[in-house]
Amino acid sequence: MTRGAAVDEETLQFYRGNAEAYARRTFTSRQARLTAFLAPLPPGASILELGCGAGGDTAEMLARGFEVRATDGSPEMADVASKHLGRTVETLLFHELDEVDAYDAVWANACLLHVPRPELADVLARIWRALRPAGVFYASYKAGDGGGRDTLNRYYNYPSPDWLHATYAKAGRWNSLSIESGEVRGFDDKIASMLFVVARKGG
Repeated sequence: MTRGAAVDEETLQFYRGNAEAYARRTFTSRQARLTAFLAPLPPGASILELGCGAGGDTAEMLARGFEVRATDGSPEMADVASKHLGRTVETLLFHELDEVDAYDAVWANACLLHVPRPELADVLARIWRALRPAGVFYASYKAGDGGGRDTLNRYYNYPSPDWLHATYAKAGRWNSLSIESGEVRGFDDKIASMLFVVARKGG
């Protein structure tokens, strides 16, 4: 792991090596969460998507008329998404985000859960800065009580709700922050307990 780079190299290599297989998966359980995330946004709102994977959520947001900057940390996954969407998807690592007041919303589904625990507050601060006042930010995490690896050797930060509240508070001032729990079936075919976080930046 490279300290300070907000990326676990072995996890990144997993997605680089399995981009096509990962892209063939279909995700339907998060549709309701995406709809709820988009509902309060103004028409044509500017959205930054982190960890877009094969671009399924990107396609839905574009179809609803939003302006989307889709990114992924894996060049191979970004290439798969580009072909799927018929538009360029950028390769962007979380610690490379350096914009200020640029987006109405940030969608980070099942990607920040790979950020090493000591680096998450910095990544969240970068997202906070990139959001415009009252901007909305969604992210999901696998619940737990400390970082570790799954059976595919992917790193997860496995946070608790209390730890997430404290870490988000370090990153910036939020008008609101809600955490819901649920379960999903992962790429390893195991059921995982998830935490779904929606935060709104202070004005």
